[in-house]
Amino acid sequence: MKTSSAPKCKCGKTKDPNGNCDGSHANKSKSFKNIALSVLVLFLGMSFQNFTLLDKNIVKVKTSSIKWKANKVVGSHEGDISLQSGELIYEDENLVGGTFVMDMKSLICTDLSGQYKGKLEGHLKSEDFFNVESHNTAELVITKVEQVNSKKHNITADLTIKGITKPITFEANAEKNKFASKIQIDRTQFDVKYGSGSFFEGLGDNMIYDEFELTVIIEI
Repeated sequence: MKTSSAPKCKCGKTKDPNGNCDGSHANKSKSFKNIALSVLVLFLGMSFQNFTLLDKNIVKVKTSSIKWKANKVVGSHEGDISLQSGELIYEDENLVGGTFVMDMKSLICTDLSGQYKGKLEGHLKSEDFFNVESHNTAELVITKVEQVNSKKHNITADLTIKGITKPITFEANAEKNKFASKIQIDRTQFDVKYGSGSFFEGLGDNMIYDEFELTVIIEI
């Protein structure tokens, strides 16, 4: 005599004594797979979106320029600082960030010549001012951008000089291939106090104003 056995599901199990299967285990497995697939598609979609929207542009250091100007009671001096590296970051063609590294060893004075030029450059690189031997780069990192119109932007950035980092704000014109700004910097916030009337008395005509200006033109 043959013994009949209850039909089993593909999983090898039965749901009741009669061997009937309502397929619930299969439905649960299918639902789980659908959920997992949906989560994976969403994750990949978000990752792809972030990847494609951010556009990092390497700065052309040779065609970019940074010019400095410092004023004192009886006049002023100006010069150049070379850009060592940099990038500007865009999202949907709008500026959202960037980083500039300045080579402090390259600091020169352009309104003097001969021994006076060399003397001033050496003094600016000394411990009285920027202590270039110990701090040979300065860095500006854009942390926030508020777009005013198609060109004008209000920028918040972290500026590091002599190993000291302080937030600064300034206006900039930012286009697709160019970034231009005049930035006012209070040197005393970065421990550059030589000749400052804010810290020393009786300087007379030797007083140097606390703020100096950087004229920045960046090309990408």
